[in-house]
Amino acid sequence: MTRVSILMPCYNVAKTVDETMASLLGQTHTDFEIVAVDDGSTDSSLDILNAWAAKDNRVRVMARSHKGIIEALNAGLQACNGDYVARMDADDLAHPSRLKKQAAFMDSHADVAVAACLVEGFPKEELREGYRIYIDWLNSLVSHDEIMRELFVESPLAHPSAMFRKEQILNVGGYQEHGWPEDYDLWLRLAQSGLRFAKVPELLLSWRDHPNRLTRTDSRYSVTNFLRAKAHYLMKGPLRSKDVVIIWGAGMMGKRLSKHLLDLGAPLEAFIDVDPVKIGRTRRGKPILASNDLPELWKRHKNPIVLAAVGARGARALIRQELNDHGLLERRDWWAAA
Repeated sequence: MTRVSILMPCYNVAKTVDETMASLLGQTHTDFEIVAVDDGSTDSSLDILNAWAAKDNRVRVMARSHKGIIEALNAGLQACNGDYVARMDADDLAHPSRLKKQAAFMDSHADVAVAACLVEGFPKEELREGYRIYIDWLNSLVSHDEIMRELFVESPLAHPSAMFRKEQILNVGGYQEHGWPEDYDLWLRLAQSGLRFAKVPELLLSWRDHPNRLTRTDSRYSVTNFLRAKAHYLMKGPLRSKDVVIIWGAGMMGKRLSKHLLDLGAPLEAFIDVDPVKIGRTRRGKPILASNDLPELWKRHKNPIVLAAVGARGARALIRQELNDHGLLERRDWWAAA
């Protein structure tokens, strides 16, 4: 039986899929299959995939009408024969030892459900600053604890860099449609189930940036829908037993996150901010307090929690230090949410 399946949804990828397929079929680990799901492409993608399948019997092509990435992923996942499934997008490049190193990592870490890797963006000359910043942040999160610590900041794993245990993904319901990013939703559900993440601390995937990426063209990947996902899983997890929610950050990010939390019934008590212009005012009918007011506010409640929601670069580290100085324990008393 094949140990590793590569799950690759394809939609109008004729310009890039040859390069991607060459990178996969050039792997040093050779015991794998590629399950390429053509999701009703209107260009020559299906013809190209069929040509690769004719040359190498490790390539299986599933052709279907266009139903979107979630249905393509689930159809392909069900068809995968491997215990391990490596995600791949049809415009990225796998480094030659990717499958070998990720499969070896999974073999030696039976407690890990998802093992991703470090990534690099390309083409270098076309990378947007935001993409570079995001990749630097992704690559700074390697261990399970690092990934969990910033789970509610952004999606902490590059989806096409992930290898996971098929059975565990099926056990949490596979990919689901909730109107927000399907990969982030999957990571949040896996975390909620107590499963573990890690990354092979090596650069094993080149991740293409281009204007037509789903993250730029599909509304499910908007900031609003990321915040909806965060609020939903914060309420089901970290906030579930809390009697009071305090949001650190009365700016745009705190304002937007608080809306979605209030919509779900979160017991919002106050905002904390360091901006003297904001302190003393209200946000969503709740007081905006100074950071030195937090200890007294904390003592007044039985089971409070702080959510740090400031989007400015460098703010998270400063807030982390101050909350630690207040004696609050991250992932118990407070979570980073931006």
